[in-house]
Amino acid sequence: MTFDTVHTLLTDAQADGAFPAAVVEVGRATGPIWSNAVGRLTFDEGASPATPDTIFDLASLTKVIATTSIAMRQMASGRLGLETRFAQLLPAWRSEDREAVVVRQVLDHSSGLPAHARLWERAQGRGEYEPILASLPLEYAPGSKSIYSDPGFILLGFALADAGGAPLDRQFAALARDEFPGLTFLPAQDRGRIAPTERDPWRGRVLQGEVHDENAAALGGVAGHAGLFGTAADVGAFARLVLRTFREETALGAPPAMALFATKTGVPGSSRALGWDTMLPTSSCGTRLSASAIGHTGFTGTSLWIDREQDLYVVLLSNRVHPTRANDAFVRLRPRVHDAIADAIARG
Repeated sequence: MTFDTVHTLLTDAQADGAFPAAVVEVGRATGPIWSNAVGRLTFDEGASPATPDTIFDLASLTKVIATTSIAMRQMASGRLGLETRFAQLLPAWRSEDREAVVVRQVLDHSSGLPAHARLWERAQGRGEYEPILASLPLEYAPGSKSIYSDPGFILLGFALADAGGAPLDRQFAALARDEFPGLTFLPAQDRGRIAPTERDPWRGRVLQGEVHDENAAALGGVAGHAGLFGTAADVGAFARLVLRTFREETALGAPPAMALFATKTGVPGSSRALGWDTMLPTSSCGTRLSASAIGHTGFTGTSLWIDREQDLYVVLLSNRVHPTRANDAFVRLRPRVHDAIADAIARG
């Protein structure tokens, strides 16, 4: 099995400025079958080369790797349920239009909350964030459609911290310890291994080892929507846990729960499952994965797709936002990379 076409796609894209650094890992439930590192941590000639040990800001992969996983574990332990009303979890979630919103609707982005909120410009910490987010005007009737919402997952992170009796990062560390200890909030590893993200005007510096997302930064680097860091191998280990959980009980949960979280929830016009997105031919996973494939992307240039029917996962991490987020070439590249990987596997 050869992945030369994938390597060429990535090296050509890096030379054209789509990203400074990228690492890809392809594998099955039993382990990796191919990995590749391309480029340097920045576009500077003297920058360190990307390696399999390069650590990336995973951005919104946090939503599925950490937050959705913690939600699964709490549901298995009976701490909360999919039909638990959000008003029971967050005292600030009060008004007639949102009283019936349940955890399931936050997980599948159908709660009515907006996509974004620039709260870092006027708030710091949960004490200031929670009452503002919990009272944001809903933009549509809950359950009527799905709009991908960072505020929803920030609030879900608060709710899970309370229900689990510990901050989100401590709860995730308990899951990660034996499976993928390199996946972490607030990375303490060698800063030189971490791929820089943006030259951020708000913080006045290039970000390296601190979360790119401004709302996550204003929340101390630990949030339900962003904040996780790790290598492609770390994310691959998580993907293998997911693949195993479709077949056997694991630290993540039991097969029926994994199947439930991977199934589209039926919101009109939406491809969303619980936390996860599902395969569309127009999505970042390309056209060759199975219809049951699940995945997610991250704004910094990260993605994870898992195909249980083909016993396959693809981790693709980059720092495409360095030195600026005004670069979407990587977004156009991603489907081509996934299709090339699927072609290589089909050829054997």
